[in-house]
Amino acid sequence: MPARGSAEWKGDLPTGSGTFTAGDTISGGYTFKSRFEDGAGSNPEQLIAAAHAACFSMALSNALAKAGHPPLSVQTNATVTLRPVDGAPTITKIALVTVGRVPGLDEAAFTEHATAAKAGCPVSRALASVPEITLEASLAP
Repeated sequence: MPARGSAEWKGDLPTGSGTFTAGDTISGGYTFKSRFEDGAGSNPEQLIAAAHAACFSMALSNALAKAGHPPLSVQTNATVTLRPVDGAPTITKIALVTVGRVPGLDEAAFTEHATAAKAGCPVSRALASVPEITLEASLAP
């Protein structure tokens, strides 16, 4: 099933604005300030972070279930860092922080499954050109 999104930008870069939609229910607006400064609104990097967190959580949950440890939950936060590289805005880092509620599984096994999920999740694979993707995995107390 193809996933769809669209965006429209109006005006020049510093004073213009844009809108985006993803699927049927996600939409927002973005500006130069919301993307490159600390302005209100959304930006494309937030969509990448949400997509990565969602994909990784599903992949890890699937891996845990297949290994005989179905999770109660897997909650993941993703932080995407955008910095200038050679004068061009570039995604330089994505930090994944995941916490699982998995009865009967120890921390080492959870981390092993999380590392495999990071390597295999479709969004991680699509973002393979990002120089640094980190993972912090832990079980909920």
